[in-house]
Parts: sequence; structure tokens; C-alpha cells
Amino acid sequence: MATHTDLIRLDQVNVRFGDNHVLQNISLPLHNDCITTLIGPNGAGKTTLVRVVLGLIKASSGTVWRRDNLRIGYMPQKLQIDRTFPLTVERFLRTSGISHKDKLMTALADVGAAALFNQSIHSLSGGEMQRVLLARALLRDPNLLVLDEPVQGVDINGQVELYELIARIRKQRGCGVLMISHDLHLVMSSTDHVICLNHHVCCSGHPEQVSNDPSFNELFGVKGAQALALYSHHHNHRHNNHGDIINKPGDNCCAE
Repeated sequence: MATHTDLIRLDQVNVRFGDNHVLQNISLPLHNDCITTLIGPNGAGKTTLVRVVLGLIKASSGTVWRRDNLRIGYMPQKLQIDRTFPLTVERFLRTSGISHKDKLMTALADVGAAALFNQSIHSLSGGEMQRVLLARALLRDPNLLVLDEPVQGVDINGQVELYELIARIRKQRGCGVLMISHDLHLVMSSTDHVICLNHHVCCSGHPEQVSNDPSFNELFGVKGAQALALYSHHHNHRHNNHGDIINKPGDNCCAE
């Protein structure tokens, strides 16, 4: 088992774009031995938080600590490539700056896609493309994998396989994983830590199986059986149109 090591720590991080307070007092660690899943409604600040982690956005206030010589592999939600541009999987992987064929083949083999090496990138199915994107993220042997909706455009069976693959890669490589996902009912079986974000950290903790959680229903706008999820949390506050917290007197942020 990998030794517990902090890769990144955010402490009271705020991000403002003009009057829009996108991230409010975010504090969280990312470890090498942990899959952290980030959930929240559209517009909650998930992408902004990921960009802070990647170093693409500077926090308006607060601190971001990164381990020395930290290597991050990033897998985007999707990638638009002009279909008139001839591009094989091999050539696409070489855009990472890694050109050694053995390394490219090893990365593809690690995600179960070695047979795609010479195929056109435009001929790939949704699941195949996601595996190629994951292989590219692995090429520099990252300490931290950042995955933005890694099962985008994949059917249900393929989603289960990809989540299992991500868990296996984390175990084999001893890396940390930060993953944005809306598929809570699928991803929780291979997730160690859940962060519920709505401009601030509403709740965080280890996943546990629950059904019809009232706060989850309210947050995501789902009801009944659709709310089946493996994480339990409760919100004792409301948000205004800017995402600011509106608490009742004496309310706590959340209770688990």
C-alpha cells in the first residue's frame, strides 16, 4: 500500500471574477493514496477549482501548496479535433511531448487500448477515445491524475469499466486522483473521498450507501429512485444567485 503523502493542499482559497465569488474559502488536501471525487451542480465552481489545482488560475486569496517536482496528468472532459485533419492515435499521443514508441504503447496497454495505436483518432468510439485521453494523461508518469468527467460520451457498461480502470491505475501506480463526476451512483464504489461543492465545500467525507437523500435531491434536482447515491450529507443553508451562503441563525454548514 502506498505511503500517505500530500500532493497539493488548498487553504482558505477564494477566487473572484469581478463581483462573482466563484470559490469561497476552499480548504482541501489531495493525497497520493486517495481518489477524490468532486460533485456539484452546474455552475458550482468545479472547473474553476480544477484550474486552480492545475495552476491555470491564481487564487484571489488563500494559499495553494504543491509538492516539489509534482507531475500532474490531465484528462479533459472532451476534445474537439477537426475531422479533416488526418491524425492517428500514435501521432495524437506524441503531442504530449513523449515520442518513444515503447512508452506510448505501454500507456495504451495500461488502459486496455494497445490495439488502437495505428487507428485514426476520428474512427474511435466514445469509450475508446476516453481511454486514449487517459493514456495520454499517464505518459509523464504523474503523481496526480486530474480527470474531468472521464466517462463523457460512454455507455453504461463502458462507464463501469472506466471507473474500475481508474481505480486499478491508482492502485498500481500509487498516484492520487481528482475526478469531477455527475455519476455518483456509479463512481462511489471506487471513490475514497467525496467533496460536494457549491461555490464552497458544502460537505466532504467517505462515501456510504444511502437512498433518496433529501439534500442530494435538492442539490441536483432529482427525486425518488433517481436520487440513489452512495454518499450521505445534509445542507443547512441556502445560496443566493451569486452562490453566497445564506444561513439561518445558529445553522451549521452541514451535518453528516
